[in-house]
Amino acid sequence: MTPTDVAEASVHASAVLVGTRAVLIRGPSGAGKSRLAFDLILAGRTGQIPPAVLVGDDRVHLWTSGDRLMVRPAPLLSGLIEIRGLGIRRCEFAAEAILGLVVDLAASDAERLPAPESLQTRIHGVQLPRIPVGIGFSALPLVAAALTTTEGADQRQISADCTK
Repeated sequence: MTPTDVAEASVHASAVLVGTRAVLIRGPSGAGKSRLAFDLILAGRTGQIPPAVLVGDDRVHLWTSGDRLMVRPAPLLSGLIEIRGLGIRRCEFAAEAILGLVVDLAASDAERLPAPESLQTRIHGVQLPRIPVGIGFSALPLVAAALTTTEGADQRQISADCTK
């Protein structure tokens, strides 16, 4: 560790490496963290998003390295993922990754058109993009959109084709 690094912290979350950056999935028990993690892995296999591999399910460790937030699986859970209806399964996993996106399931501040400040979060001093997902809404389309699109133009410049 360098002097600027923050001590490692264990958190109740799942993480998936998508392309070159990991998605941290937070939420209360039963919110669908493992389901979203597996959905991202499947979406990566089908080409809907860049290739995706599990980092950790249920519990991961976070730490900073310079200005980056890093994630790795809890040692006892490395390569394990819960698949509801099948139980605990073994799968390929990444030993560590740089975090690039945070998804908060069952988020109380989820909105149809969220305020810009709700689309950011700070963890251990590192600012990251965030997707708040409300109860009853599917997170996968939101995450796929965040990973495969860029922010839109000013609302006044929307193409007439988009309003049809």
